Amino acid sequence: MTERFDTVIVGGGIMGCVLAHRLAAARQRVGLFERRGLCMAASGVNAGTLSVQIKREELIPYAMRGLELWRTAGDWLGDDLGFRQVGGLVLAFTEDEARTLTERMMQRAERGAPIELVGTNRARELEPGLSEAPVLASYCPVDGYAGSYLLGEVMRRALGREGVALREYCPVQRIEPGRGETEVITAQGTVRTKRIVYCCGAWTERLLAETYGVRIPINCRVNQVVVTERMPKVFERVIGAATGLLTLKRAANGTVLIGGGWQGVGDPEAGPRELLPENLIGNLRLAAHAVPALRRARVLRAWAGLEGSSSDGLPLAGQVPGQTDAYVLACVRGGFTIGPYIAMLLAERILGEVPAMPLFDPARLCVEEDEAPRRN
Repeated sequence: MTERFDTVIVGGGIMGCVLAHRLAAARQRVGLFERRGLCMAASGVNAGTLSVQIKREELIPYAMRGLELWRTAGDWLGDDLGFRQVGGLVLAFTEDEARTLTERMMQRAERGAPIELVGTNRARELEPGLSEAPVLASYCPVDGYAGSYLLGEVMRRALGREGVALREYCPVQRIEPGRGETEVITAQGTVRTKRIVYCCGAWTERLLAETYGVRIPINCRVNQVVVTERMPKVFERVIGAATGLLTLKRAANGTVLIGGGWQGVGDPEAGPRELLPENLIGNLRLAAHAVPALRRARVLRAWAGLEGSSSDGLPLAGQVPGQTDAYVLACVRGGFTIGPYIAMLLAERILGEVPAMPLFDPARLCVEEDEAPRRN
């Protein structure tokens, strides 16, 4: 390859894809490089939950706008990815959890999320399949889900329509910043670009350190997900827990996806290496505690995906510290919901516009080498 680009994006998850799509639509020449296939890491293996009420207070305005992007995905992306807005419940099972739920949901409602606290009788009216165990719940009518497993193919078609130069299974081996241009050395040759954007999730820390000597610690989470066989409609809404250890959604084909951040074993270099049976069992027990009919469900398969998170739990979205033509877009917790909107905001910045909402400057977390022990 001897191509030249306006922007090269390293990483083909949901945020890298949306950023590439937006920049190409603005007539930029965009190259997208992904070491595997599109959306095969965290973006494509999560449970597909689109829930506003489980997002941090600071991110509620972004989540509301992210949800609107999902609602209109058929218009701007060409496919709705099975988007369904079914409403969502978050359950508290103890009085301590109820107090935490009340405090958090009131704060999130103040930031614009349409959340109401409901008693157990009302919760079971909304979702008759619930057990008697919850003592309080919150309800958000705009919560829903989409098919994360569809993401790679949908994005591939959308990027093709916009003329993005897509290079899958093309790992970036080295990046050489230069005056006015950056060289990107890949397994298939070298390209040159005016600017570069790192959308590499849990792999971002290593690339920034190797290329610029910039150290931004990133934690790596190995989230496990379970899918059951098809079963009758035992619940309809998206269901979560106040502890954050449960997400439930029923797919259109009747299977149930069970998640909640229960951890497996892995790291950015080796990827997800091992599922932990005790954590799978804990996740399944909690699911059945919320919806007793799930005790009859048989598990078809389970998997894990890597998720990168920053030390303060907020996104990295902005310029690489000390660089003018290098950007970071990573570590958006709840990235399936919020990620597309953060990508749109960064696209506005790159195109010389003023972003509609503030970005999240990566420089706030930059540390000296001896302050940053590597964590997995």
